[in-house]
Amino acid sequence: MLTATLVALPATAAFAQADRTEEVVVTGEKRQPNEAQTPHVVLTRRADNLITEVRVVCDTRDPSQRRNELKATLRNMIKASGGRIELGVGDETIGRFDETMLDKVIAPDAKVDTSQAVVVVKTHITAGDTFDSASGRITAFIERTPKVGRSEILREKEWSLTIIAPEQYRRAIIAKVAEDARGVAAAFGPGYGVSADGLQRPVDWYQPGALDLALFIPYKLVVEPLPR
Repeated sequence: MLTATLVALPATAAFAQADRTEEVVVTGEKRQPNEAQTPHVVLTRRADNLITEVRVVCDTRDPSQRRNELKATLRNMIKASGGRIELGVGDETIGRFDETMLDKVIAPDAKVDTSQAVVVVKTHITAGDTFDSASGRITAFIERTPKVGRSEILREKEWSLTIIAPEQYRRAIIAKVAEDARGVAAAFGPGYGVSADGLQRPVDWYQPGALDLALFIPYKLVVEPLPR
């Protein structure tokens, strides 16, 4: 017996062809759901990585020496990374950082006779991690990396979370929506079903905990009589 009619419009071509390796940054400030847009059906999971942006700065007077010291410190960061620590670049999405990009990231600082390079440091979040254990790995990495000459590694930005290819969770979210819709229809008894509008929208999220994300699609559920 049909108890619910769940209407889901097909995903757009952009969603269907989404890069399954793209790493998206979640704002460092705890994101609160908009009650008018956020349904109660969410898929809660750990974020993939905890990240923070660091500035590698050097104020050696001679420009050539300053650049060499910055490059040497960046190379030391690359050598010291690995395992649970990775390096990246980017703002809204994070790409991999390697030795071929040294010249691209070095730029003049606001201070005279000072240069800087902005790099993202990230660590993979496991099921057993706390915020302190994850952030501690990054802090320890920064402290143990050898700094060459007058170079410094400064962490001045907030902590943020990332998620890799959020659209890969679309089917799991829709499955939870469908399960909830069947329960709603059953509560109204025979002769009623539900329809859902908005499931063509991209996956969104908010941050319910220090390392957790609640993934959802902002749909609208409507109870209505079934066709006779």
